[in-house]
Amino acid sequence: MPIDQSSDRAVYKQIADILREAIKDGTYGPGARLPSENELAKKYGVTRVTARRAFAELAAEGLTVSQHGRGVFVRSAPVIIRASMNRFSRKRRQAGDGAFASEVKRLGMTPSQKLVEVGEIEPPGFVAELLRLGDGEKVAVRRRIMFADDVPMQLADSYFPASLAAGTKLVEQDSGPGGSYARVEDAGHMLARFREDLTARMPTPEEARTLQLAGAVPVVQLVRVAYDQNGQPVEVFDSVVAADKYSFSYEFDAPE
Repeated sequence: MPIDQSSDRAVYKQIADILREAIKDGTYGPGARLPSENELAKKYGVTRVTARRAFAELAAEGLTVSQHGRGVFVRSAPVIIRASMNRFSRKRRQAGDGAFASEVKRLGMTPSQKLVEVGEIEPPGFVAELLRLGDGEKVAVRRRIMFADDVPMQLADSYFPASLAAGTKLVEQDSGPGGSYARVEDAGHMLARFREDLTARMPTPEEARTLQLAGAVPVVQLVRVAYDQNGQPVEVFDSVVAADKYSFSYEFDAPE
């Protein structure tokens, strides 16, 4: 595809358009090396600066990654975790797997996590409100980074009323088989309902570093409230995931 010098669209954007289409149609597959700046400059009769700006467009879209001394490569397709409602199945918990672990295993991968913090803290304002806590009431927090085959997939913070978590494995390093929800039910709070709110946004610098995000990849922040059989909120789950690594699937009855 030739460059249209008379077009209102900048030349570097036209070059980016050509490369983007070649990536989408499979001419350059995942992991493939793209032409160098010199090769693009020669082919399209532009400067290396123009070629570099074209690459910057693709990198900003999360389509490519640069490797120092080697060139620009098409970003490999990320693993997609499908977060569906059945991830909260009691049957899965009784089999010893939490929601994240069961989904990662379904993909044939190995789940793991790094516990960043566990303990009793003053709750953030939104957590206190969602858990309906009174003044001065604290929460037990579990902050984790979740991995699939050593790839960071999710930042996961769970908050429980301190009165519920006291004396349970929720305040220990290892929450035990079935994950945190199994321990909540062991304490007599049978999970009956969940509410989730999802927000798409750009990551903070720390989130981008921890999740190893490429280019301008957005994240999805999911805040979930778990309620027991009496309608009492027993957990607030605040998580951040890369938007290109997750698919959220919901099924529900039509309201009357």
